[in-house]
Amino acid sequence: MDQSLIESLGDELYAALRGCSVIEPLTNRHADITIEDADRIQQRMLARRIEAGERVVGKKIGVTSAAVMNMLGVFQPDFGYMLDGTLVEQGESIAMSTLIQPKAEGEIAFILKRDLMGPGLSNADVLAATECVMPCFEIVDSRIRDWKIKIQDTVADNASCGVFVLGDNAVEPRRIDLYTCGMVLEKNGEIIATGAGAAALGSPVNAVAWLANTLGRLGIPLKAGEVILSGALAAMFPAKAGDNFRVTIGGLGSCSVRFH
Repeated sequence: MDQSLIESLGDELYAALRGCSVIEPLTNRHADITIEDADRIQQRMLARRIEAGERVVGKKIGVTSAAVMNMLGVFQPDFGYMLDGTLVEQGESIAMSTLIQPKAEGEIAFILKRDLMGPGLSNADVLAATECVMPCFEIVDSRIRDWKIKIQDTVADNASCGVFVLGDNAVEPRRIDLYTCGMVLEKNGEIIATGAGAAALGSPVNAVAWLANTLGRLGIPLKAGEVILSGALAAMFPAKAGDNFRVTIGGLGSCSVRFH
């Protein structure tokens, strides 16, 4: 895929983000698009956001749980960038007018105290570089019409990043079993899903190691101070005005988010 087309598609996704609008799947229009092409499109979209004054504050791995893979028909993880404008304070209500077709995911966030630069990193390297872990919500939001995505579509679209919310409790990662910790997800006071750390590629630590090694092969580090979102621990659920979500993770505490 030539550079002019890469830039055009990246600009199209950026315009959709700014205009809270959707576009037709890239894979429908460009059958030969590769994941490498999609990454270059993502980088163009990211560059446009940085030029507009945004700043990268973290990175994410997505499509890590079987529930989300089956829901989307995407069967390998994706990755994207979290920018400063995407962090929502817990207790703050999110306006639906700022989103397109949002879905809520309960996750575990890692806050790094030193850089992680793959490839070749182990889970022990991830734990050694982690300051703390926190419960969080990621509100994913696709610029692709009706979530009709293949892996190339979601990579190009910055891994369907929307916004994220961190809980108010931080725990040293070796003080919690990140494999067996249980999660309960509630919507408007009713339990809608349960999960465990093992849902994210066998462990959220596995997920962060995969992300660090995958991005490392592209020359991109996970940086000290960044927030790393490790993937959903259950299915993702559509959100609408008036909805209140709460996620509780054993040993970590809870995080809540509401919409108006």
